[in-house]
Amino acid sequence: MITTYIGLGSNLGDSRQILADAVQKLATLGQVRVSHLYQSPPMGPQDQPNYYNAVAELITDLAPLDLLDRLQAFEQEAGRVRLRHWGERTLDLDLLIYGDKRIQNERLTVPHVGVLERDFVLLPLLDLNAEMQLNGKTLKNLDIVKQSTLTVLDRTNWANL
Repeated sequence: MITTYIGLGSNLGDSRQILADAVQKLATLGQVRVSHLYQSPPMGPQDQPNYYNAVAELITDLAPLDLLDRLQAFEQEAGRVRLRHWGERTLDLDLLIYGDKRIQNERLTVPHVGVLERDFVLLPLLDLNAEMQLNGKTLKNLDIVKQSTLTVLDRTNWANL
């Protein structure tokens, strides 16, 4: 079994319910815990709704590419359509961290590219592990964490686990 972290995002449809449904699907792959639920402005084009974001800790026995395939299947089941780069989406599931593995191939880069530059990933990661370190950096000490303006939408069991 390996501990993985999955980034969840949605800004189309009933985002809270879409993310809660995604967490329930993740629970079919192993043991799951979730961060608080956050709202953030879009990272890409600004003519789209704000995002709902969270991170799920998933303890699973799936190999990295098998897990990626399952995540992409969950996105498709939620009606994900890729209209434009960093554009709106019903569901975005990103494999952020896969144990202590470093993976670089045409389908997958782990740790996820940009994870240290995105407060909507870092704060939820810290909800799950306040002392987390990545690439030799203690996440809670990063300037982007200290200066974050994310909005916490729900600190309780929003995913109904």
